[in-house]
Amino acid sequence: MNEEMVQQMMAAAERLAAATETLDRVLGKLDAQQEMLNAKVDRIVAAVEESIAQTTERQQPEGAESELKQRVVQLEKSNADLQAQASRMARKTLSPVVSALIGKNEVEGERLDPNAE
Repeated sequence: MNEEMVQQMMAAAERLAAATETLDRVLGKLDAQQEMLNAKVDRIVAAVEESIAQTTERQQPEGAESELKQRVVQLEKSNADLQAQASRMARKTLSPVVSALIGKNEVEGERLDPNAE
């Protein structure tokens, strides 16, 4: 290998290292957002459970019991929707910025495929 090729490979390796660091920071931010959403869901679940506990402690007429059951069903559906939304927030692909950054790096005249595994 000549010196020019070695320098090109070193430069490409440095760019890949920088891209890796950027990707690591982005993933850290995504993890923090996911934790925040999970905390919100947990607070909602706790509030629903507390509300159910409070209503069962009180003496309710029989008609109100069916209303409470309907409300519980609605709250459980809302909880399931929020959990589904939280699971969708987990990113499974690279962001377009990271894909473009990786795609711009060339090694020996061949472009890196951002979709390759």
